[in-house]
Amino acid sequence: MHEITLVTGLFEIINEQVAAQGIASISKVRLKVGELAAVEPMTLSACFEVVAEGTVAEGAQLEIEEVPLTGRCRDCGDRFRIENFSFICPACQGGDVEMTGGRELYLESLEATMKSR
Repeated sequence: MHEITLVTGLFEIINEQVAAQGIASISKVRLKVGELAAVEPMTLSACFEVVAEGTVAEGAQLEIEEVPLTGRCRDCGDRFRIENFSFICPACQGGDVEMTGGRELYLESLEATMKSR
């Protein structure tokens, strides 16, 4: 289960933003997670809840956008969803396929309340 490691790293980023931006509380955390990241969303959410306890993100909603594995054929230019890890272009049957999506794993945004001055 590498989800706990991912969430620990996520909280390093969150804590940096809390310090830099003067954040009082976080209500929503948005992540983009590609199909190749091999992340189980339910496990990631459970780990997030545990790590968030006692922090400014306690009770925050974790929104995970799953990004499908996509590609572009270098031969004909067709863009398509890669299914069953078949890197064959459905348009021309070419095998020279560039991955264009599905490797993402990053913090998209935070919804937060700032500290009053």
